[in-house]
Amino acid sequence: MNKMVEKRFSQSNKRAWRNPWVIGWLALLGVVLLINAGMITLAFVTGPGLVDKDYYELGRDFEKNRLKRIAARNALGWTAHLDMPEQNRMGAAAVYRFSVVDRRGVPVDDLDVTIAAYRPSDAEADFDVTMQRYAPGMYQADLVFPLKGFWEITARVRHDGELYDLVKRRIFVAAN
Repeated sequence: MNKMVEKRFSQSNKRAWRNPWVIGWLALLGVVLLINAGMITLAFVTGPGLVDKDYYELGRDFEKNRLKRIAARNALGWTAHLDMPEQNRMGAAAVYRFSVVDRRGVPVDDLDVTIAAYRPSDAEADFDVTMQRYAPGMYQADLVFPLKGFWEITARVRHDGELYDLVKRRIFVAAN
């Protein structure tokens, strides 16, 4: 009888894995882990949810204005490209290059191009840098990130009084 009690409570007893309570707890743990993995994936894939300084004005007639901006951007027929360094280091200057061509492949000049850097966790660290033209349709700027971590980079172009957000990227800035 003593051996039977020992076997029932032994770690080598495989019957515990067939117990509905154990299976239920493991299933619950699995569901929680899957939901967390899904939420983490959505956080990286979707937009950062950053709030603009003039959010109220932008929010009024949002859908109508958004559709107008998309239509205006598509009517331009531009192709834009942002060249970034593979690694960014906190406090070190990194060269960012932006190029834009029209439908026919002709470089687009006379643009006001800025790079807006948003820090999702600290709006106080956000900054804008004006890019300088160095060749037809090509602009560049040196960016120095004051903090390590994730940043949202947006290339903004002002043309004929309209502002277009042409390229958005999420980057990681490493510590020195």
